[in-house]
Amino acid sequence: MKTDILVLGAGIVGVSAAIHLQDRGRSVVLADRGEPGGGTSYGNAGLIERSSVVPYAFPRQLGTIAKYALNGSSDVRYDPTYLPRIAAWLARYWWHSSPTNLEKATRALLPLIEASVTEHDKLIGRAGASDLIHARGWVSFYKNPGRFEAARAEAESLSAHGLAIRILDAREFLALEPAFAASGRIAGGVHWLDPKTVTDPQALTAAYANLFTTAGGTVVRADASALRQEKNGWSITTDEGEVIEAAEVVIALGPQSGLIFRKLGYPLPLAVKRGYHRHYAQREGQPLGHSVVDEEAGYVLAPMARGIRLTTGIEFAAPDAPPNTIQLRRDEKHARALFPLGEPVEVTPWLGLRPCLPDMRPVIGPAPRHRGLWFNFGHAHHGLTLGPASGRLLAEQMAGNDTFADPKPFHPHRFL
Repeated sequence: MKTDILVLGAGIVGVSAAIHLQDRGRSVVLADRGEPGGGTSYGNAGLIERSSVVPYAFPRQLGTIAKYALNGSSDVRYDPTYLPRIAAWLARYWWHSSPTNLEKATRALLPLIEASVTEHDKLIGRAGASDLIHARGWVSFYKNPGRFEAARAEAESLSAHGLAIRILDAREFLALEPAFAASGRIAGGVHWLDPKTVTDPQALTAAYANLFTTAGGTVVRADASALRQEKNGWSITTDEGEVIEAAEVVIALGPQSGLIFRKLGYPLPLAVKRGYHRHYAQREGQPLGHSVVDEEAGYVLAPMARGIRLTTGIEFAAPDAPPNTIQLRRDEKHARALFPLGEPVEVTPWLGLRPCLPDMRPVIGPAPRHRGLWFNFGHAHHGLTLGPASGRLLAEQMAGNDTFADPKPFHPHRFL
């Protein structure tokens, strides 16, 4: 089977790129080992994060670094035996998190963040997936009055980016989420009104994939590591034995993208931050109305199709290391002290990998040494948020169109 473009990876990033390429008249085959949205795209907190205009940086305050070094925090945990393997990457992450470099990353990402909701809205409407979306924003809350006042000032400073924000005192937060009242520990919160939330991220990705196939696209099962460079392009053999030939290929494999770019000789510094989630029953008469973030403990509670999803912060451990539920247990303890969580829905929590680059920007653009090879990965905490916007930016480059954002800050040559 011949096609114009082969997209490897059927997560939200790959599916979105496939649709945008298809919209520009290209024939596209989308390949993955599993179902669309079944990998990293399944395990996020369900936030289309229009308000996240500043990337997640490495802390530079000595007190914060000392706190994390003790390895007792609920928001960040590390495996001590893994740190030597990732020390060089962490040093680069720390360097890129300086005020000057963080501002550079913020400026580069801002057009994609600003387009995140509108690009999703276009696909949601076309896919008929509005039943999976809530347009009521999300809420960050604080227990410490000093932390709340600092957050208020920071949130108000971000209003320059056109964000709609509502500052909530304790009474206003509890009026919005009365099930937290029994704890008596809420100092206040910030209601971010622009973002949207997703009740089932995997179902949303599957709906986008269905939009792609309905318009004539093809989805196949294949092992991406078997990609072959041919004289006039690229090829891969599906699980059914069919050979797919394409002039161009897009690597959108998230944390597994290194299977391809390392084999082809590109030393891109892609690392992973592990994260967990688990669903809990919602107790009758004590609902959770909004997705909420405990900014001090570093977890998210989100009302989803399977129950209330608790999503953890960051774990630095080997990608293939066995799950370690200590972070999830810490977060659950914090959450239960504030909100009446029901019993766990799953026996086993979900563990996933967030693909991260040290300068907090994804790689979106052409590989410099291989004709027809394109990259679209490394979206860190914002794969769901940025999938459609980054797919558009990639497709505009591949089609030779004017781009809605400057693509240069995302090109892989910045690391080569």
